[in-house]
Amino acid sequence: MTDLTPVSFAVTDLDAFAEHAGRIAVIVTPEGKLEQSGRRVNRLSKGALQRFVDSERFAKVKVGQVVSMAWPAGMAAEAVDLICLPRNHSVEEARKAGAALGKARGDATLLLAVDGARRVAEIAFGCVMRDYTFSAHKTDAEANTTGISVMCSKPDEAEAAAAPLLAIAEGTFMTRDLVNEPANVLTTTEFADRLAEMTSLGLEVEVLEEADLERLGMRTLLCVGQGSDSPSKVVVMQWKGGAKDAAPLALVGKGVVFDTGGISLKPAGGMEDMTMDMGGAGVVAGTMRALAKRKAKANVVGLVGLVENMPSGNATRPGDVVTSMKGDTVEVINTDAEGRLVLCDVMWYAQERFEPAGMIDLATLTGAIIIGLGHENAGVFSNDDALCNAFLKAAEKENEGAWRMPLGQAYDDLLKSRIADMKNIGGRPAGSVTAAQFLQRFVKDGTPWVHLDIAGVASVKSATTLAPAGATGWGVMALSRLVADNFETE
Repeated sequence: MTDLTPVSFAVTDLDAFAEHAGRIAVIVTPEGKLEQSGRRVNRLSKGALQRFVDSERFAKVKVGQVVSMAWPAGMAAEAVDLICLPRNHSVEEARKAGAALGKARGDATLLLAVDGARRVAEIAFGCVMRDYTFSAHKTDAEANTTGISVMCSKPDEAEAAAAPLLAIAEGTFMTRDLVNEPANVLTTTEFADRLAEMTSLGLEVEVLEEADLERLGMRTLLCVGQGSDSPSKVVVMQWKGGAKDAAPLALVGKGVVFDTGGISLKPAGGMEDMTMDMGGAGVVAGTMRALAKRKAKANVVGLVGLVENMPSGNATRPGDVVTSMKGDTVEVINTDAEGRLVLCDVMWYAQERFEPAGMIDLATLTGAIIIGLGHENAGVFSNDDALCNAFLKAAEKENEGAWRMPLGQAYDDLLKSRIADMKNIGGRPAGSVTAAQFLQRFVKDGTPWVHLDIAGVASVKSATTLAPAGATGWGVMALSRLVADNFETE
């Protein structure tokens, strides 16, 4: 797994600035006020910082932005990074500023001197989150062993505040790595093996093989993977950090390690991106890692269905009828609408075995959600206002875009089949909604449920605030926040 940038915390040492050979970052307020560290760097650089602050260019600098000055006179540093932050900055502003530093850091050691800033841990978190590169398959890649040294007035407090944030960053990095991996590396077996390794963190991990799934009656899940040489699996991860008898929150993820569309073959253009079709399972895995790393005082179970959707002589055909674990029959109209066939069995299994307090499924489910919401928001569907609003609040706190979408009988009626209990698609209109309606048929009465369609946010073509282009890790922060705010005990 991609390692986090090492972060250490220490009391501010002004005498260290002159000889530091990497980068030095200090804070300036939008009004042009330099703190103690900034004033020392300004003296060492013969007034360079103050000259910039007094210039017309400084008036154009926005909050959270970083301006770099290369090879300052009078210092050993290769650059000084000036961070524009008000004293009363928000969490979002702190993370944005940190992310700008993470982007600029390169392979240099960063001395981050923030004095008595309010949200030192959030600045460090933003820096670590943005300082990510997926280089597992670059032959010329070299491990970056440099790190970030944070100097502040209360390093012990900052380090304690940073610990749970860095656990979330580690979970996010795991998600990004999984989503970025090519399908010839991240097979269903390799995916399951990586999840099984998390037993070292205190998770209970169980891998259900095809024989187990046959015995349980997970025929809709199995029908997706039957055209592939890679065996279908379900992995169950349990974190038992809460009260002994408390019902867990269930997280369910779609793990299609590669999606050709099956017999309903996708066009060649862009098919290489379907390595990310296991994004939902990746988020579940990363969230479970984050919860274990920060020792969350909650009971949470993560379940992922791992399959590969391939065309072959044994593949499911359009027009086939399969029987779900629930017992309902499904007419498969389009084998490229496979994610819901995976999820419905795993969701039913989660409810039968764990009787969860709530259930959230995540999937890169439909292209339709991208048409509706672009790459800014995940689609949110729910049968329970309380759980849905709690998730939306958590996502808003973490600045992870999410937008609630409708459900209704008229959409559900589009799934009617002439020969089975339902079809797996409802046609082109409202494609993301009818997909959610399909899943809702596998939610038991009384189970609070949220469906997250993350097709537009799991992997993007251009950088976001906290991530470079590629896999974002969207959802790990929001789900960890949801657990912390609503499911953790004292």
